[in-house]
This record gives sequence, structure tokens and C-alpha cells, in this order.
Amino acid sequence: MVQLHDDERLDYLFAEGDMQIIQSPTVFSFSLDAVLLAHFTYVPIKKGAILDLCTGNGVIPLILSRRTNAHITGVEIQSKLIDMARRSVEINMLKEQLTMVHGDLKEMRPILGHSSFDVVTCNPPYFRTPSKQEYNQNEFLTIARHEVYCTLEDVVKACKLHVRPGGKVAMVHRPGRLIDIITLFRSYNLEPKRMQFVYPKKGREANILLIEALRDGKADLKILPPIYIYNDDNTYTKEAEVIINGR
Repeated sequence: MVQLHDDERLDYLFAEGDMQIIQSPTVFSFSLDAVLLAHFTYVPIKKGAILDLCTGNGVIPLILSRRTNAHITGVEIQSKLIDMARRSVEINMLKEQLTMVHGDLKEMRPILGHSSFDVVTCNPPYFRTPSKQEYNQNEFLTIARHEVYCTLEDVVKACKLHVRPGGKVAMVHRPGRLIDIITLFRSYNLEPKRMQFVYPKKGREANILLIEALRDGKADLKILPPIYIYNDDNTYTKEAEVIINGR
């Protein structure tokens, strides 16, 4: 029996109730962004190696494990989050497939090597933070959401280092950082190949960006159809329901 600490709780990841994850309102709870990235990401079905940077409580590796038999490694700098992720892996009896590594993504080469992964995913901190006055009062959330320990360039550099030639890098971010992302991708020989915008509702501005790049790929970007999360009556759209429930 895996022990829960402080205000931790066990949540079901999917409607079927076949997978659980440890969450905490004060330390970390995954967002829709992570679920969307896990749905968007290409994965090899039978074998291979996947790396998830900024893994948090391990939500993306857990979701991806339902779509692939590849080995998945998660990297997280916050010790409390990686502990939650490891216990979630144990709860779901996935220790043979999922490995959670505690450390800084900028310093993973001695542990993970280079050009070792078929796919690298990342749900990085979104916000540049010039001053500490802008930090969230919760330290855990500040590190998860703001570029305190890693910048966007640090993330892209790590993705390039660890993905194999011809491998894929998938990221979720905010649309406002699109030009920064494409510029950095290209500067590290990651060619954008697929992109999708997510909207709260029809008629609203996009608030989530999903983008995939190919290491050493040729220029040919496909813009996928938009995803809308809510209907006008604030119920989930059919497409959102499929993604959120993992069907």
C-alpha cells in the first residue's frame, strides 16, 4: 500500500478508473495542458524510448503508457513532485516501463546520455518572471509555472540534446510564445512539423499551443484543426471529452 503524505489525494486519471495519480492542491495537480500534450504527442507503439522533461507528478508518462510499450523516463527538479510521481508509478504497477529521475534538465547528459530518445515531450514553465514580486506565493507552483530554474532556451537545448536524429520533440505552451519557440527550435535544428491551437470556446482567442518538431527535419509545417474545450453551455465538447477521458 503506497502511503499518502500531508494533503495528498489519489485521483483517477480516466473515466474508466483503471489508472490513479497522486495529487496535492498545495504541491502540484496536473492541468488540462498536460493531458492535451499527451494526446497530441506521437509515440512509437511497440518499442523505443520516450523522455518527458518537467514531468511534475508524472502525469504525461502515465498517460502515454496506455498508448505505447516504449520505456518512458520522466525528469523533474522538485523532490516532492518526483516522489509523488514515483509513488504513482508504483500504484499503477508500471515500474518496469516508467522511470522517474530527480534532477535539473540542464544537467541530465551524464545520466541520460545524448541522442538517446525517439520522442521528447515537455510541459515547461510558461512565464518569464523579471522580478520576485511576480512569483506565486506557493513555491512549488512558482517553480512549475515560472522560468525560475530553466528558461525556454534551456528546455529547447535539452530537447535537442536528448532526442535522436530524426526523432520528435513535442511541447505545450502559450500561443504568445510561438515565435520564440519556432526561433529557438530552428536554432537547435528542430524543425516544426505539426502545430495545433486549443481554444476555450468558439469565438475566443486560443490559450494553448501544441507543437511538434523533428530533429534535422525539412521545412514543412502542418496546422492541424483547432480544438475547442467547451460548448456555449459550458459543457465539454465531444472532442474534449474524448481527450480528457482517454478514449
